[in-house]
Amino acid sequence: MNKGTLWQTFSKGIVKENPVLCLLLGTCPTLAVTTGASNALGMGLAATLVLICSNCVISLLRKVIPDSVRIPAYITVIAGFVTIVQMLVKAYLPALDKSLGIFLPLIVVNCIILGRAEMYASKNPVLLSALDGVGMGVGFTAAMLLMGMIRELLGTGCLFGVSVLPSFYTPITVFILPAGGFFVFGLLISLANKLQGEKKAKGKIGCAACPLSKTCAKAEQSEEEAEGCGNA
Repeated sequence: MNKGTLWQTFSKGIVKENPVLCLLLGTCPTLAVTTGASNALGMGLAATLVLICSNCVISLLRKVIPDSVRIPAYITVIAGFVTIVQMLVKAYLPALDKSLGIFLPLIVVNCIILGRAEMYASKNPVLLSALDGVGMGVGFTAAMLLMGMIRELLGTGCLFGVSVLPSFYTPITVFILPAGGFFVFGLLISLANKLQGEKKAKGKIGCAACPLSKTCAKAEQSEEEAEGCGNA
């Protein structure tokens, strides 16, 4: 297992396969709790912790869990870690627990965590599964935090509850409402798609960028074979 494989496993969830902006997973908590940067960061870190732990355990048990009950088994493992995280948040961060509300226990059914368990952790060794969890968690947290910062800054003039904009700035309240969440979410998805498109365009130049390049190659090969037969 080389360093390139480890880095690729970790980094893909941050940009290339960002669960929120590219795969469009976990949109419910993304839109609901990003009214403030603190809430977004708290939800992102909680989900990341659950994702890493559940990926590791499911990877360890991947050869033991029967296929017929794998989904209930995955949900049981995930629910166990969510319960631990929720108890810790209630004990040490009661204000965050109150702000996140029902969305903290609903991490159990977060499609990012269950999706990585089914698509990756159940098919790969522990180290790669842990790195996949870290990468996806960092990507999820980064997207949540970016949305939370934009909405809080424009909607209240604050960041993490601290006023940072001049006193003459008039907060745009719509940004902390559901409509503002959808607006910011759409802009970030558009930006992510644009960046992905530019990378793909740089990676493919000339005929390699054409989806019909293989067909052209076959046609040229057929013409060459036909000319060869005619000359013969």
